[in-house]
Amino acid sequence: MKVSEKIRSIRQLKTFSQEDMAEKLGVSKNTYAKIERGETDVQLSRLEQIAEAFEMEFTELLMFGEKAITCVMGNVNQFSDNNVWQNYSDAKANMELEKLQIVVEQQTKEIDYLKEIIALMKNQA
Repeated sequence: MKVSEKIRSIRQLKTFSQEDMAEKLGVSKNTYAKIERGETDVQLSRLEQIAEAFEMEFTELLMFGEKAITCVMGNVNQFSDNNVWQNYSDAKANMELEKLQIVVEQQTKEIDYLKEIIALMKNQA
């Protein structure tokens, strides 16, 4: 996903208008619209301003919508918009689900093994 597409998606998730974003960045609506359409090269400092306007970290903006496996540590409340958090954490949630399924399988095997030991102990008694 292109950065311009990420910016547009996040803006829409946060229900900001292009006018809102233009005002937050101190640019004209036309200038901001060009950013979303990918018609202008956006400087790093401008991307940092956009991330700040979205109340998110710069890296969160860049990772938005990517299918990367990430480790989020810290306070989940730092994500001010639950929709953004949901999109950001889908890959992590799927990974956690897979890990939990493996743990359940291992515990089931361990329970079966312990049942066998109990049965053997009963037979020896």
